[in-house]
Amino acid sequence: MLKFEEYLADFNNTVNLLDFGINLVVAAILALALKAFYIKYGTSVANRDKFAHNFVPLALATLLVITVVQASIALSLGLVGALSIVRFRAAIKEPEELTYLFLTIGIGLVTGANKPILAVIGISFILILLYLNVRFRSKKMKSKDIIFINIRTKITDLIQISKKVEAALPYVELKRVDTLENGGNFVSFLAKSNQIEEIATLQKSILEMDPTAQISVIDQPDLIL
Repeated sequence: MLKFEEYLADFNNTVNLLDFGINLVVAAILALALKAFYIKYGTSVANRDKFAHNFVPLALATLLVITVVQASIALSLGLVGALSIVRFRAAIKEPEELTYLFLTIGIGLVTGANKPILAVIGISFILILLYLNVRFRSKKMKSKDIIFINIRTKITDLIQISKKVEAALPYVELKRVDTLENGGNFVSFLAKSNQIEEIATLQKSILEMDPTAQISVIDQPDLIL
């Protein structure tokens, strides 16, 4: 019983429960705001909604770890030792996903260090910059013109595939390349198409190179280029 009282007294001396509660709320709100921003303005072609579900638990977990670690030098040294033997692997397809993960971890780090106001100011400023970057990166296209093209083919020359797509469409942006087990490629493009004839021309040129190629065209009305 005495040990428990000593532990409780030590906990109260090192961690302020009111501050901890405020930091939890601030971290959760900022992570939710980051999630909503990423889903609406992110340019990743992956499932942004599913990926963004990790933001809140990641931010809160980071906050919890930092809160505990900063209260004990022994725990901080133990954490360094533990992380040195643990390898974290995540299926990061695009640099943008890594950026938002770092922002989420940053929320947890700053609030865990008991700096909630700094976290609010910093994340707000970063989100404003990201929003301006989205707005001014290029002219906004008409929603009906934006398409997503998937090409599964035995062609191994990526440059050859890209040239065919670029020749058929007015705007093309390579988003993803996967090498297939049979030696072919699965290639994804974000593009703009003004006429159905452009899609037909693209299909014809790809099938001329590889008659077994599979081409899918998906409308992306929510994307901004």
